[in-house]
Amino acid sequence: MYTPTVFRETRLPELHAAIDTITFASLISTTPDGLQVSHIPLLLAPEEGAYGTLYGHVARANAHALCNGTPSLAIFLGPHAYISAGWYPGKQTHGREVPTWNYIAIHAHGTLETFDEPSALRELLRKLTDRQERAMPHPWHIDDAPADYIHQNLRAICGLRLPIERLEGKWKLSQNRTAADREGVLTGLGSLQAEASHEMVQAIRAANTKR
Repeated sequence: MYTPTVFRETRLPELHAAIDTITFASLISTTPDGLQVSHIPLLLAPEEGAYGTLYGHVARANAHALCNGTPSLAIFLGPHAYISAGWYPGKQTHGREVPTWNYIAIHAHGTLETFDEPSALRELLRKLTDRQERAMPHPWHIDDAPADYIHQNLRAICGLRLPIERLEGKWKLSQNRTAADREGVLTGLGSLQAEASHEMVQAIRAANTKR
């Protein structure tokens, strides 16, 4: 991933926090038949390995179930937004401005491993659902479903494990612009009635406060 120094995020706690927040990833693996891509939630085990390990699952019919030992990449895309050139003060003075796109992206590289042990799959499903259900007023737990029904579902899936060997983070959040330019961007985003715009405002403020 092309990452100029000003946009590069290397702090492991920040990268891990973003992965945990985003959760949903594009998993890409190299196979003899070309690239295999799946869009799935991935759970981070930060304590496993130097950079952590990602866990997920796919249907057994998914070609990713046959990708054991393949070089793989999980891409997590965070808040992103179009940035209009009209939001920069320079638009009114010299006009030498162009639009851009702000975003947060994380690339986790590793060698994919598959597993199908029922106990390991059940524990993975428990952790995945507990992670997502914790915000619910009445969380669903895997034990809420009949045991034979869960067992039937376990037979239909394949577990995925991706020990992270290399972790890249890009926080492109107007760090290369002047304070006046950033204020123009924040004002412009704030005028839009979209949740993504408000998320981007928070991300820009956070990234530029730390610098």
